[in-house]
Amino acid sequence: MTTSLAAPPRVSRSGLAALGLLGVTAAWGSTFFLLKDVLERVPVTDFLAVRFALAAVALWLLAPRSVSRLTPLERRHGVLLGLVYGGGQILQTVGLQSTSASVSGFVTGMYVVFTPLLGAVLLRARIGRTVWLAVALSTVGLAVLSLQGLSVGAGEALTLASALLYAAHIVGLGVWSTGRSAIGLTVVQLLTITVVCGAGALPGGMALPATGGDWLALVYMALVAGALALVVQTWAQAHLAATRAAIIMTMEPVWAGLFAVLFGGERLGLRVVLGGGLVLTAMYLVELGPRRPGEQDVAAEVGGVTHVGPV
Repeated sequence: MTTSLAAPPRVSRSGLAALGLLGVTAAWGSTFFLLKDVLERVPVTDFLAVRFALAAVALWLLAPRSVSRLTPLERRHGVLLGLVYGGGQILQTVGLQSTSASVSGFVTGMYVVFTPLLGAVLLRARIGRTVWLAVALSTVGLAVLSLQGLSVGAGEALTLASALLYAAHIVGLGVWSTGRSAIGLTVVQLLTITVVCGAGALPGGMALPATGGDWLALVYMALVAGALALVVQTWAQAHLAATRAAIIMTMEPVWAGLFAVLFGGERLGLRVVLGGGLVLTAMYLVELGPRRPGEQDVAAEVGGVTHVGPV
């Protein structure tokens, strides 16, 4: 009687993609507390200009012909998308200087709620009761996180505005990007953001990180949480259903809060837990809730090209 050893179970390609995308969200989430520390010593525009320049060069070296394959119209679209995304990055990073990393991470995550709302306005997509419920929950969550008396702090307001720009970026990519142009469009956007931030930094002189630790954080955020994360995300979402990928991507603000507590010295207070839980619930509702027939799944369907959070 012969026996054969069973082959060890192989991880499916979709399983590997899910794990890869989860790792990407962890990389994105880890940037919040790192940014808050580095920006105490390096001006916002200076830091962003160097960061995005490194990310652009890395992607260009990875796919050197990606930009030349774009049509003139696609390049113009890339510049416009870069301006929108760059504005979001500047607002988010400036806002982070006057709010906590955990709150910034959760408020930034509201782009998942804003995306279908902008889709309804710009693309005339139909939205249902579940999305309106998610909007209400996220609004309450934001109030719990950031209200001081009857006013919203400047840091939270700027971060919320950045989330709106990130949502506009997602919708724009959904209209203009294709699988063939994804990397090239991303390189053009990164170069545009570099120019915008560089122009803001030049009047006061370009200040570079002065310590090895700050340079290490900058390189990590540019290459690992930027260029590498984009490559992994692009590959992963080719093997995952859009809704499943979107659910995994909502882990980003959760990672942001976790890293801020574990490594950033922040306290996990009741306001962060309650407010963050409401925002996270809203994000899940807008992705998983029932939709009326014909309602467009803007948030999930256009989210597979590039990242709208920290690069």
